[in-house]
Amino acid sequence: MNANMHGGKTFVGHTQKGRGRRGNLWKGPAWSTALILLIPLWGNHYVDGWNWHPGGFVLVGAFLFGTGLTYKWATRNADTLAYRAAVGIALATTLVLVWMNAVWMSDAVEVVGRENPVNSLFFGVPIIGIIGAAIARFRPGGMARTLSAMAFAQTLVTGIVLVIWLPQITTWLPGVVRMFGSNVAFAMLFVGSALLFRKAARFRDTRPRPVPLPERDQERPDAHQTATGQTGAKPLFPEP
Repeated sequence: MNANMHGGKTFVGHTQKGRGRRGNLWKGPAWSTALILLIPLWGNHYVDGWNWHPGGFVLVGAFLFGTGLTYKWATRNADTLAYRAAVGIALATTLVLVWMNAVWMSDAVEVVGRENPVNSLFFGVPIIGIIGAAIARFRPGGMARTLSAMAFAQTLVTGIVLVIWLPQITTWLPGVVRMFGSNVAFAMLFVGSALLFRKAARFRDTRPRPVPLPERDQERPDAHQTATGQTGAKPLFPEP
């Protein structure tokens, strides 16, 4: 930050470096998305049976770029590692959950012989996260409650799917085991993110805040020294 004097008053402005950071908010996610998409692009050319359609590249690229951009925006003013880690875990888990839900729905076709519409309930978990983040405005205390609600919803939906799905299955096939284990892992990751948000909220509550000087003291050149007891003025009754 830089300060300019106009008419005896100080105006604080942002430096070019600060503006550059905000201008580069999208560049990191864009480069990361491009590098990740090189993997399926390579598979289309050199792996037998790997055939991604252009629509798949667009969809996955949009998800990856949106997730990265959200992380950069949410953590642009973060002052703790716990908050950055919590946002990263929450976004990455949600991204993988949406992706894996499509796999579970295809497994339902393989195991039961038809799609299981109950699997669409898993999309409610990210919706809870979006609504909770909007209400909390990404404040750590509100985000901790949001991630706790997502973990509870993930566990609840898993139970509903198993209760409706399992009576049609005689054995725990690999698709069922993968679905159950993945959901347990997702719920634990949401809980871990909630704990990190709670830690960031405690740090924010206990962090000392500077006490602003009164407006009339800000115009005095020695206001800061006087407030701290260090002033260049001579004492009224000097010691002999």
